[in-house]
Amino acid sequence: MSDNHGNTPAAWTAVTLGLAGFVVGGIGLMVTSMPVFWVGVALAPIALVTFYVMVRMGYHVSD
Repeated sequence: MSDNHGNTPAAWTAVTLGLAGFVVGGIGLMVTSMPVFWVGVALAPIALVTFYVMVRMGYHVSD
């Protein structure tokens, strides 16, 4: 197991985007607004792509 346990800028950014996606999607479901729901759904793959790009840029290393 890695010694940083996800405490890196890449991990924090991906988790923040993923959480925002779930919150936006949940709000969209509660107010029955399907466009808002789908914006939330779209944030999940964006979080994964952002994580991958940040890892390749070297932001997945703890100080």
